[in-house]
Amino acid sequence: MITLHHCVSARSFRPLWALEEIGVPYELKMLPFPPRVLARAFMEVNPLGTIPAMEDDALFMTESAAICQYLAARYSPGVLDVAPHEADFGRYLNFLHFGEATLTFPQTLVLRYTHLEPPERQQPQVVEDYARWFHARLRTLAPLLETQPYLCAGRFTAADISVGYALMLAELIGLSERFAPSIAQYWSRLRERAGFLRAMRAQEAAAHAQNVSPVPAPRLRR
Repeated sequence: MITLHHCVSARSFRPLWALEEIGVPYELKMLPFPPRVLARAFMEVNPLGTIPAMEDDALFMTESAAICQYLAARYSPGVLDVAPHEADFGRYLNFLHFGEATLTFPQTLVLRYTHLEPPERQQPQVVEDYARWFHARLRTLAPLLETQPYLCAGRFTAADISVGYALMLAELIGLSERFAPSIAQYWSRLRERAGFLRAMRAQEAAAHAQNVSPVPAPRLRR
């Protein structure tokens, strides 16, 4: 049984979404955000105190894009995965890691200095600078998504989950109003997928069952 340690709508939503798209059984363990502060016992599971943390038998992983790549390759070959012999294999890997390394990174600074730090430690200039960075990087996707519904291989893949989560986070922290039309339409397609909707329901149900707030962290301070 796969076990996924997860905070509501945090990076760990990527592997949760992948699990629901694939349909493989899993156990979802909910944590308050940030767990290293509000759930200190979690440090025994992951000394970094970060989520996601996923266990699959003896395997332990903590990187959201890598977990999606693993799940796609092991449990969904030819569907969420793109194989090395396929023409879009390189583009698949690039977009899979683009979603985290390029898009989510600047958002974490916007999130921290707008929503998580106390008022006296908030940094409006940092927020503005990294919001601009995020949108500048996102513009590289707009022309591509004007001509095709998904990022690569002519189908929905784990790369779309990786980038799609970055768009989900953008909506949560107030960065989605500046989406180009093709980006907005792409995000609309993704969030209407049955797997995405199942993942949303799964985290809400598990949060209620495990006495964790179902409200995403960016909205807790609003």
